[in-house]
Amino acid sequence: MTAGGAPKAGRKEWIGLGILALPTLLVALDVFVLLLALPHLSADLGADSNQQLWIMDIYGFMVAGFLVPMGTLGDRIGRRKLLLIGGAAFGAASLLAAFATSPGMLIAARVLLGIAGAAISPSTLALISTMFQDAKQRAAAIGMWASCFTLGAIIGPMLGGIMLEHFWWGSLFLLGVPVMVLLLIAGPKVLPESANPEAGRIDLPSVALNLGTTLPVIYGVKEIARNGWSPLSGAAIVAGVVLGVLFVRRQRGLASPLLDVTLFRHGRFSASLLGLLAYSLIGGTVMLLMTQYFQAAQRMTPLESGLGLLPGMAAATVSFMVCPIIARKIRPAYVIGAGIAGVVAVLIVFSQLGADTGTSTLIVGFAVFSFCGAPLVALGTNMVVGAVPQEKAGSAGALSQISNEFGAALGVATLGTLGLAVYRAEVENAVPAGIPADAAEAARDSVSGAAAAAQGLPQQLADALMEPVRVAFTGGIHTVAAVSAILIAVAGVFFVALMRHVPPIGQEEVPAEGTPSGEQTLAA
Repeated sequence: MTAGGAPKAGRKEWIGLGILALPTLLVALDVFVLLLALPHLSADLGADSNQQLWIMDIYGFMVAGFLVPMGTLGDRIGRRKLLLIGGAAFGAASLLAAFATSPGMLIAARVLLGIAGAAISPSTLALISTMFQDAKQRAAAIGMWASCFTLGAIIGPMLGGIMLEHFWWGSLFLLGVPVMVLLLIAGPKVLPESANPEAGRIDLPSVALNLGTTLPVIYGVKEIARNGWSPLSGAAIVAGVVLGVLFVRRQRGLASPLLDVTLFRHGRFSASLLGLLAYSLIGGTVMLLMTQYFQAAQRMTPLESGLGLLPGMAAATVSFMVCPIIARKIRPAYVIGAGIAGVVAVLIVFSQLGADTGTSTLIVGFAVFSFCGAPLVALGTNMVVGAVPQEKAGSAGALSQISNEFGAALGVATLGTLGLAVYRAEVENAVPAGIPADAAEAARDSVSGAAAAAQGLPQQLADALMEPVRVAFTGGIHTVAAVSAILIAVAGVFFVALMRHVPPIGQEEVPAEGTPSGEQTLAA
């Protein structure tokens, strides 16, 4: 027992954390290995461009759409039970994807993988909050859990590249089978069951409204990011918002809501979710721009571009491990605030890059960016989980994941579109004379289009085309970095102001004078 009365986790719980880490790592890895496999499976299955997009996107759509229902379902039927069901479904869907014989069959398998992944993610986080009730141990465990997502990004490109050299594309999906078999065997032995004993039945109309809210909005922002504004994407977002309002109104009137919207009245809970949303919004956009710069401006291969991100992923993994330890001595808000200051500094440097800046500046900058941003993810997630009652842990875990999913999509749709607009404005009249009309038009459309067009030109013309493209794309990076610095700086100031009273991890919070004890929150 700790001084605060919470029992300390033992060997069994730490072994259980290792078991929980495996499916979490796999869910993250599944995204990154598919990026490399897409050209191979598309050629083998004869998938057209539209089918390729659905093969890539449908997984994320399903994860985002089912996170809240699955998180709440776990609170009702038991988080371990739902995790094992999700693991079995993920393994079966992996087999289906590996041996798919048509694009439609693979898309269907990806749908099942997304639904199963949505069952896994909030269940793992909720089980961690049950297994690690000591605040210091819980923060460390969540840091390790969060590092699995970056480890998936590190391992994915390398493992995918190696396997594609020796096996067929379906072998990448088979990675999930032994992991899920291990989960099904070891899970019941080392993972505790936890559920809300007073939970009611799942409200099916609320599930439908949740899906009707999440899926159209995610689809709309992704379409805007990919193809620009259109009536269809706008209508999807509006429909999602309208259904979202109906969803919230229904939850307020239910005795056992699918999502307890009163959780958002908790300042620590809401502030942490907004912080996670803000960081994922700029983080996803920075990664997108970096990979585009590597591949288009520097003419690096996709594998080389992925390797260029590895130092950043490794730095984030280290930070996930270290920041919970630092936060035992220093208030979490100050640790996060210092990290955000580092993120802002890197973005300011990025806003001053030259068109001929080498890749080393971006690689080192992204490593610092990732190291400094990790405390917000690890400690913010810990605050989200620690701020809610134990019986709501599944819902809290689902909402933290939705903040990351939606933030990344929204960032690409807004900041990414802003960068594209700046690029197009700068490159419009900068394409030199003598460039074939189709190549010039491709360059005015996007930097990736310019890179593709340059490959079909003589070397001298290709160099002449890519020079203004690099300058214009760097101008887009300048604008996005400057706007991102302002956004995350404002978010950081508000976060520190609202959360500065939260004591270091493991220390009890002293009630403010005149504040009723019933309004106090759990220590971080």
